[in-house]
Amino acid sequence: MTDTTLHRSAADIAALAERSIHLITSLQTPEGAYPASPTFSAYVGYSWLRDGSFIADAASAMGEIDSARRFYDWCADVIERRADAIHAIVDDAREGRPVPAVRMLPARFTFAGGDGADEWWDFQLDGYGTWLWALVEHLGRHGLDGTRYRDAVTLTTEYLLASWQRPCYDWWEEHSQHVHVSTLACIAAGLSAVADEKLVDAELTERIQSEVAAMKKLVAADGIADGHLIKWLGSTAVDGSLAAAIAPLGFVDPGSDLARRTVAVLEAHLTVDGGVHRYLGDTFFGGGQWPLLSCFLGLAHLADGDRQRAEELFGWAAETATDQFDLPEQTAGHLIAPGMRQEWVDRWGPVATPLLWSHAMFLRLGLALGRIPDVTEGRTR
Repeated sequence: MTDTTLHRSAADIAALAERSIHLITSLQTPEGAYPASPTFSAYVGYSWLRDGSFIADAASAMGEIDSARRFYDWCADVIERRADAIHAIVDDAREGRPVPAVRMLPARFTFAGGDGADEWWDFQLDGYGTWLWALVEHLGRHGLDGTRYRDAVTLTTEYLLASWQRPCYDWWEEHSQHVHVSTLACIAAGLSAVADEKLVDAELTERIQSEVAAMKKLVAADGIADGHLIKWLGSTAVDGSLAAAIAPLGFVDPGSDLARRTVAVLEAHLTVDGGVHRYLGDTFFGGGQWPLLSCFLGLAHLADGDRQRAEELFGWAAETATDQFDLPEQTAGHLIAPGMRQEWVDRWGPVATPLLWSHAMFLRLGLALGRIPDVTEGRTR
């Protein structure tokens, strides 16, 4: 393996961490939303539940308690404003009436909490599980009471329990005809977290336990091939997002044969010199390597005790920062489909830089490794 851990000095790592938390907190909107990227044309004006939840988790871990709280408050407001729609979806599902995808809740919202007016690949379930997981992580990390969130948590739980078996778009807004293992991991992690935290009543807790067990049984039957997790049920391919199922979500035990085999296949199929591709066949901006996926894979390695490889992945991610210490969504150095890159540049402009999700995962892995100093010292939390 190429050792990239020494290419950035300790001072550079500290500066990148400072830049990361500054971007996250300074770009947070008055409503509490985190923009995915402040300048990328297709993302401007929107906040995703998935991206935002991982961003808020990093802010919380960095001690920015108020910033994280404001995002979770924003999530709760977004959910509660759609209570009637959720009740209708749940009722139709209970009665066996198919709910069209266009009636399902969107993956991203305007900063004011509205549905977007732009056409998008919107029906994704992973973000709803991720916000539950991240909220409970935040509450536990800082010893906070979550009573204020019970209504939103209950609504989200009902929505997921009624919908988790449905095909939907994956993390990348693709392949809507499949049930994705990473999506199931997000849902199971979120539902299990709120049940453990007792943020839902006893009846819902019992249903969660039953349905999470069903999710794990389904993954064991149809979400594993050759001893590793796969991209979607019945597939043989892998996806970089699967590392998150191991850490930080904990859907799979990091020390299990399943986790180790999954990590090994991700390394063999998708990783080059510390940079992780989304999946083989990716053509988005040429199919580059994503710093945030390197950080997820680093967290999975670290959870199983492989600090050296986690350090290498962290070092690679840090190396992708610009001279202004902005982290991109993906890099252009090792493309799967180089002929497709210009098509996307012509359509949407240069690769999203900075991407707040990249900065968040850099912080989370850096904190886990003890590589990031307390850059929040003296801040108003």
